Amino acid sequence: MAIAKAERLMNLALCLLGTRRPLSKRELRDSIEAYVEAGRVTGSRLDTAADEAFNRMFERDKDDLRELGLVIETVENIDGEVGYLARRDSNRLPPITLDAEEAAALGLAAKVWQQARLAGAASGALQKLRAAGLPEDVDPYEAHSALEPRIPVHEAAFEPLMLACRDRRPVLFDYRKATAARPEPRNVEPWALECWRGHWYLAGYDRDRGAERVFRLSRITGRVRVRGTGFTAPVPDVVTVRETVAGWAGETADRSARIRLRSGAGYPLRARATAVRELDGGWDELEIPYGHGLDAWLVEFGPDVVVVEPAELRADVVDRLRAVARG
Repeated sequence: MAIAKAERLMNLALCLLGTRRPLSKRELRDSIEAYVEAGRVTGSRLDTAADEAFNRMFERDKDDLRELGLVIETVENIDGEVGYLARRDSNRLPPITLDAEEAAALGLAAKVWQQARLAGAASGALQKLRAAGLPEDVDPYEAHSALEPRIPVHEAAFEPLMLACRDRRPVLFDYRKATAARPEPRNVEPWALECWRGHWYLAGYDRDRGAERVFRLSRITGRVRVRGTGFTAPVPDVVTVRETVAGWAGETADRSARIRLRSGAGYPLRARATAVRELDGGWDELEIPYGHGLDAWLVEFGPDVVVVEPAELRADVVDRLRAVARG
């Protein structure tokens, strides 16, 4: 949500919650700066276009607040005009009650984020929960002191993408595939971010390719640019980022591939190997799980890997290497 709109909605909500009587549209218009700007006086009369712009803005804002959960009543006030108010007793949340296990879980969750911006937000939320009913006799930071969860975020693209996912705003960024020599521009409607094995991934709809795609944040180069509002493709109810990446890495493989790996190289491949046999000439032969995306992974090891079988995997790796060479 744009900052200007968020501020306008907040001001409208505060006006509706702070009044003891219904406020007319005219009174709200005179009380909120953004509405005053939308209804400037031209000479001695209200400009018709500005008046219509205000009415549209007010109706959208009222609908947005109701969608966010604010209960807004519409009543006839004493002057015969329609008035609006949001009664505090109708918009008060029930008391928050947490048991010891729930308090401990919240405490651990607040310690996950390492970077300052999210750490501050998590800490502030925990303090508010303490004030609202967190058990006094439970210290969530000590309840599971042996557990110290951390989610590292080193990529500069994380924060703008996190905000774009939250606000449902398309983004543009340059992305370098593992097999490409140069980055290419991507126009994406971001859905979700997820961490898998120490790396962050973005799932979203690639407008240029007209399909769902998953991007590794460490391969995004340059600045993430937010462009416009609104998505053109529906957002799935469940976004399977981890399952997609696991499939690329061969986690769901039901076949095996045989490769030759230079001695002393490719430790991630060796960790995945189901069998290793030492060869002459400084090479080893490995059997590793074979699934979708294994060809892209093998290309990252360059001349240290030679695919023996299956033939289709060998052909895919050769094609990718040739594409890199041409680029």
